[in-house]
Amino acid sequence: MIEAQGLVKRYTTRTAIEDISFSVERGEILGFLGPNGAGKTTTMRILTGYMPPSAGSASIAGHDVVYDSLAARQNLGYLPENVPLYPEMSVAGYLDYMARLRRVSQRREAVARAMEQVHITDRANDRIGKLSKGYRQRVGLAQALLHSPPVLILDEPTVGLDPRQIIEVRELIRNLGGERTIILSTHILPEVSQLCQRIVILNKGRIAAVDTPQALTARLQGSQRIYLEVAHPTPETTVALAEIPGVEQVQEQAPGVFDIQHQRDRDLRQSIAALVVERGWGLLELRAVRMSMEEIFMQLTTQEDSATAEPYAEAPAPEEELATTS
Repeated sequence: MIEAQGLVKRYTTRTAIEDISFSVERGEILGFLGPNGAGKTTTMRILTGYMPPSAGSASIAGHDVVYDSLAARQNLGYLPENVPLYPEMSVAGYLDYMARLRRVSQRREAVARAMEQVHITDRANDRIGKLSKGYRQRVGLAQALLHSPPVLILDEPTVGLDPRQIIEVRELIRNLGGERTIILSTHILPEVSQLCQRIVILNKGRIAAVDTPQALTARLQGSQRIYLEVAHPTPETTVALAEIPGVEQVQEQAPGVFDIQHQRDRDLRQSIAALVVERGWGLLELRAVRMSMEEIFMQLTTQEDSATAEPYAEAPAPEEELATTS
């Protein structure tokens, strides 16, 4: 549904993005991550038809965003970070106005459907200026859904919301996934793990990684780790755990709490549990430890970790994106 091939955006003295290529399948939610100035907004502006690329191509639902721009935008709903709302208008009035601009047929039905999808029907006659930020975000999402597009691009949809509002908006996005193809740009990294099947990480205008969170964890972590907590450790516990075939290192982090590193291609939880029961140490907790999204992000976007990120690097990074496009 979304294809980007070799996207480049150059300005007079700097390159904002270089050789950006990825695709998003029908019904998939793709997380779009990167530090400030990495090129996320520039890429999204190209995909939405806001600006043309200097090189490369992009398409939405099979329509080129430059040469078939109108058809591409007809298949696209866009929620920018700062939603252009009119505070003096009512919710229903604003949505009806946006439906007219989009030349949506059966506007009344389209407005009612969009309000129902984002759960703001009871606010139809409220002035937008009096709504909370959470409800304003819902209005922005409703305008993106008015024409029932198969593709959505959401730029920081939960920024500035309180915890309850964040949960509500996340649930809305989760419910939209499957029916629609979604690109979700966010700085809230746990949000990506909760909502997205795959992620694209940009760094200094280039793609640092494209993969599932689970696959990135496996590639970057090197070895697997297990957290083990027992009730009755003995002086021999560390040594006995280290002797299990496949275990690479055992560290006792606190009395009865062990960090066990083992080979990636082996699942040793059953062996560890059996040993704990056999020795009578009293099993309290046993679980696999995976890299957090924050750790993955930092490892791929921090210059000092370039050696680890090398498998994803495609060329030396260009200068950072202009401030006006970040």
